[in-house]
Amino acid sequence: MKHNVVLMMLIGALGVFDTVLAQGVISTAVPFLEIAPNSRASAMGEGGGALGDDAWAIYWNPAGYAFQKGSEISLSHANWLPGLGLNDMWIAHMAYKQPVEELGGMVGAQLTYLNYGEMSRTSANDPTVIGTFTSYEAALALCYSTKISDPLGIGVTARIIHSHLSPFGAEEEQGNGITTGFSFDVGLIYRPEVCEIPFTGIDLGKNLSLGATISNVGPALTYIDKAQASPLPQNLRLSVAVNLLESEYNKITLIGDANRLLVKILDTLGNSDPFYKAMFTTWSGGSFSDQLRQFNCSIGAEYWYGSPKLFALRWGYFYEDPQMGGREFMTFGAGISYDLYKFDFSYISASQQDSPLGETLRFTLSIGWGGEGQ
Repeated sequence: MKHNVVLMMLIGALGVFDTVLAQGVISTAVPFLEIAPNSRASAMGEGGGALGDDAWAIYWNPAGYAFQKGSEISLSHANWLPGLGLNDMWIAHMAYKQPVEELGGMVGAQLTYLNYGEMSRTSANDPTVIGTFTSYEAALALCYSTKISDPLGIGVTARIIHSHLSPFGAEEEQGNGITTGFSFDVGLIYRPEVCEIPFTGIDLGKNLSLGATISNVGPALTYIDKAQASPLPQNLRLSVAVNLLESEYNKITLIGDANRLLVKILDTLGNSDPFYKAMFTTWSGGSFSDQLRQFNCSIGAEYWYGSPKLFALRWGYFYEDPQMGGREFMTFGAGISYDLYKFDFSYISASQQDSPLGETLRFTLSIGWGGEGQ
């Protein structure tokens, strides 16, 4: 098989994620771990690390479970990179949360499956197709979250990752495009009882949420040999959410996220620092402004109407520095809620020049119970 067949497909997908630093592309393994799973967060600029009020907190910030009640199961689906005409590429997620009194907190699970579609197999020197195979990647995550104190929650997620890019190796190499690994996430959310804005007399207490998450922490994945191992997309997320208005029939929430890859590439061959060193070495080199450019940012707003909540409207904006990849797009979405059920959808408005995510639609269905008064 020609390795570049799979690699070309993956490079197209890699451009969607936080993999562009300085003047080149950082080829992290399993970039699908960075795909926003749910429509609600996607509609708010692909952010939501400080919200933490539904089953998808396991992805955005597992500490959010510490402030939740009740159980929930949620399913999400999207055709992936529709603007590239890859009709058989899609991604699906499932999330589940359940309070466990014996453990003094909440447990959760998330399953992710990305189908890359059918690939053609050829020999190294002959473009004639001699067979086909299916490429996919999947991950199973388990989470536990509890409160350290009344305003402070912590969450930890452990994840098994399986990447099945190709069952065949290149003719000049041993091994194939299949590997399995693991990673974990750690998150904190702080919701102060009192938080006065200086000189204004405005108290944001109980309406403010601050979050921090380090995700995808783990050893590099090896497909062929350790010399060609690729780092995981280890990511730092800093988040804020504010309830601007909350009355009987109306609720308005604003969110903001800042993300940065904690990956340190050492040379042109793609060798990288181990994950435990990269957390620190990635901050070395370059000016302060260069370091700031490596963050991408999301802002978003959500409006709910009804008592109880009936329907929602959402908007968001995603920005990445032009020197770091230049992705920039707006997002829109809506949701309805009735009894135990919620249905959400989101749309990314962007040209292919601004982002290959343009025209992506996500759909999410959720069923929650036992969370009265949450």
